Amino acid sequence: MKIIRRPPRGQDRKRPLWVLGLIAPACALLPSQLVLHTGAPVFWWIGPIIVLIVIPVLDWVVGEDGANPRDEDYELLSGDRYYRWCTYLFLPIQLAGLVIASYLWSGDELRVVDKLGLAVTLGFVSGIGINAAHELGHRVEHLERWLAKIALAQSGYGHFFVEHNRGHHARVATPEDPASARLGESLWEFLPRSVIGSFRSAIQLERERLARNGRRWWDVDNHILQAWSMSLVLFGVLIAVFGVTIVPWLALQAVIGIALLETVNYVEHYGLLRARRSNGRYARCSPRDSWNSDRLVTNIFLFHLQRHSDHHANPGRRYQTLRSSAQAPQLPAGYATMVVLAAIPPLWRTVMDHRVLAHYGGDISLANVQPPKQGRLRATLAYRRATS
Repeated sequence: MKIIRRPPRGQDRKRPLWVLGLIAPACALLPSQLVLHTGAPVFWWIGPIIVLIVIPVLDWVVGEDGANPRDEDYELLSGDRYYRWCTYLFLPIQLAGLVIASYLWSGDELRVVDKLGLAVTLGFVSGIGINAAHELGHRVEHLERWLAKIALAQSGYGHFFVEHNRGHHARVATPEDPASARLGESLWEFLPRSVIGSFRSAIQLERERLARNGRRWWDVDNHILQAWSMSLVLFGVLIAVFGVTIVPWLALQAVIGIALLETVNYVEHYGLLRARRSNGRYARCSPRDSWNSDRLVTNIFLFHLQRHSDHHANPGRRYQTLRSSAQAPQLPAGYATMVVLAAIPPLWRTVMDHRVLAHYGGDISLANVQPPKQGRLRATLAYRRATS
């Protein structure tokens, strides 16, 4: 059984580590200086190197966190503005990196392969920036909600602000949620379903909200248009300053950022299905409906995103107050490692399918199964039982 320890009263032993979460946006600032001082062009690719190689290795070396905040310290931690500034500072560093990258993309000094590496690095920063927007977007303070939309500008994924908060959280771990992956569904099947489904859902949700308030779609209060406008302004200014030659690179980094976000979505709820009440409605989201990982390094890097069960059960909690639950199904590694596994469907199914089935005591009918795959999965399960 997973053992959860609690730090001493009034203390967060990870407190000085949270600023390390700013390494993510700093990845966009580092490449030019690292290449300049080392002469090694591999550093244009520092984003995927850190996220896909360094972080998984550190997760394995450092291990799990294992400490939860005390309930009596909740107000103290929530009110400490240090934690807020760790997310606020993400934005100016992120935007500064994009400006520097645009300048480099517009020139002739870099080879195409180097510009490609820089675009991939910026894409990883963009995707992690959506995570910062995710944290800010759940807050009730107007400032933080506006900052969430600014953080989404680099990826052009502003409708996430609406869909995640009012769509995903309401339908999570059900077949109706486009951002909840199904057992037997590969990442490459999930990506178009989630991207298209989330877009449609966001439009519908915002249209309904505006109608309830007696407003039309083209209203200044439209949250989606507000977020998209920030992307248009950001990209418009960059193109006006650095030229149209940066357009392909801006588009590429945005696509990579979106793909990274959706891959994390794929990992977070794969195969999980909320229970139903006697009236046929889904039960309230519980810790059993999200995959967790308490690997310390990725938790710091992603502002406790891996304590996803507590986030869905208590979306108003700030990241520093999220708890690891013994009831939550546990991933075998941190999100950074699982993202790599997800990209290779046979490897992913080998690692994860039996964990989903074990979570439900071998009863596949309790899982969220990809409809065309039900027969094959049942046959595979029966074969494994017969040969075990």
